Amino acid sequence: MIFRMRCALAFLLVLVAASAAAQTQLWRWTDERGRVHITDTPPPPNAKNVQAPAKSVREKEADATANEPYALQIARKDFPVTLYSTPGCEACGEARKLLNARGIPFQEVSVSDEKSLEQLKAAVGSTSVPAIIIGSTVQKGFEEATYHRLLDAAGYPKLGVLKPRNQAEPRPVEPESAQVKPAADPNAGLGPYAPGAVRQRPAAKSTDKK
Repeated sequence: MIFRMRCALAFLLVLVAASAAAQTQLWRWTDERGRVHITDTPPPPNAKNVQAPAKSVREKEADATANEPYALQIARKDFPVTLYSTPGCEACGEARKLLNARGIPFQEVSVSDEKSLEQLKAAVGSTSVPAIIIGSTVQKGFEEATYHRLLDAAGYPKLGVLKPRNQAEPRPVEPESAQVKPAADPNAGLGPYAPGAVRQRPAAKSTDKK
C-alpha cells in the first residue's frame, strides 16, 4: 500500500514538472566553445546562434501596442473605430483608404449576410453603408472632411503622423446555402443488382390491343 502511494506521488510530481517545463519559454544558444545550451533565461551577450522563444499572439499584440504613440493608445482605447461596409461599395473603399492613409487601427465588418445586416441595424439604426462608429459617435455615409473632424475630436494623430496601414477589405461571409452539398446518388458506383442498390420499378406495359 505504501509502495503504491509512493509511486502515485512520484507520477504526480513528474506530471507537474512536465507541465511547468511546457509552460516555460526556453532559449537555445551556443557558447564560445561550441557547446549548445538550453536555458529558461536569456543567454549572455557573447552567445552565438541564439534562438529566442516564440512569442504568443497576446505578446505580439502587446509589443505592437507598446510601440504605438501614447496619443494613439489612448484614442483607440477610449474611441475604437469600426467601419461597416459591403463588397464592391465604392464609398466604403474610400472610407477604408482614408483610415489606412491616416494610420488608424480599425475593425471592419463586411455586411454580406443576414447576421451582419442585423448587427449593422443594431449599431447604426439603418442599413446604409458605409457607416463608421468612433467611440459612441455614428457617422453614416462617407465625407472626407467629416471623417477627419471626428478622428481629430477623438484624439487620433493627424494625417502624416502615423505610418500608413494597408488593411484590406474583409472577405464576405459565404452564404450557408452555398455550403450545402447536394444529396449523393444512392446508386452511384453500384450496379442495378448490387447489394444495397435502390432498384427502380420497370415501366408498366400497355395492355391496349389494337
